[in-house]
Amino acid sequence: MKKYIYLITFISCSVCAWAQSPMQASSNVTRHGPEKGTLLIIGGNVGSTASVWNKFTELAGGKDKAKIVVITTGAGDAAKDDQKDVDTVKKYTGVKNVVMLHTFDLKEANSEKFIAPLKQATAVYFVGGRQWYIANAYLNTLTHQALWDVLNRGGVIAGSSAGATIQGSFLWRGDTRGAQVLIGDHTQGLGFLKNSVIDQHVLKRNRQFDLIDMIKMSPNLIGIGLDEATAIVVKRDTMEVIGKSYVGVYDYNTIINAGKQVSSNRETFATTTGPFFFLSAGQKYDLKNRKIVPQTGARPAVDDDDRE
Repeated sequence: MKKYIYLITFISCSVCAWAQSPMQASSNVTRHGPEKGTLLIIGGNVGSTASVWNKFTELAGGKDKAKIVVITTGAGDAAKDDQKDVDTVKKYTGVKNVVMLHTFDLKEANSEKFIAPLKQATAVYFVGGRQWYIANAYLNTLTHQALWDVLNRGGVIAGSSAGATIQGSFLWRGDTRGAQVLIGDHTQGLGFLKNSVIDQHVLKRNRQFDLIDMIKMSPNLIGIGLDEATAIVVKRDTMEVIGKSYVGVYDYNTIINAGKQVSSNRETFATTTGPFFFLSAGQKYDLKNRKIVPQTGARPAVDDDDRE
């Protein structure tokens, strides 16, 4: 199984690099998160969750200055001429300058005309759907590079459901046959969160155990499992949880030591003897050193709008 994973990853990366324009490689200072800018990775069904939309608006530059690009490719052909996702972003952020990008055409994704809105953007939002649609359209294209440029200017890349998973380096549930296939025919994500594999709808769809074997076979990866209406804000190698529910963290050492020791600290609000642990709103995690960041003071209260 391990050889199979590495083989399909190599094949997928090689084919994409051959078929689509190569990206400019650069040395990495951070282990997982971007060196500049911010990621907002949402577990799906964000609805009207105030803490998530407010954070997105803030990171985008505020409602009066933000320039947001909504990428609807993940939602399929039906989203090409449908402005509902743009309207949703406008409604919950108060931002007026919101435009949509949508294509399945590699030639278009590699055109200067297509990426023009991204050159001015302070924020990008990937809607949900099928993550492999996004990989097919944008991986290693000028659009992909333009998305990195948004981060390098200090902007934010956000995404919900499929728009969350695509931000990882290993593309989870990326098979054309359906999301029930965990390791499929598309295994390379856009890689904004390096050395990672991201799942979504975790508790709502009873997926909390699905990442365990993957991390056991790939110790360099960090597994992130987000429940619905819940997100992580990633700045460099620190992530913070916001929203209504929980985020699972899947680390190799935690998995192999499951049942052997208890990781408990009253100040970090985390206790586990199992192969993963959950974090909730206000908690932070050090992705580089693989440890919970101790909290000082009281944990933030959940906004009324964020309660079920």
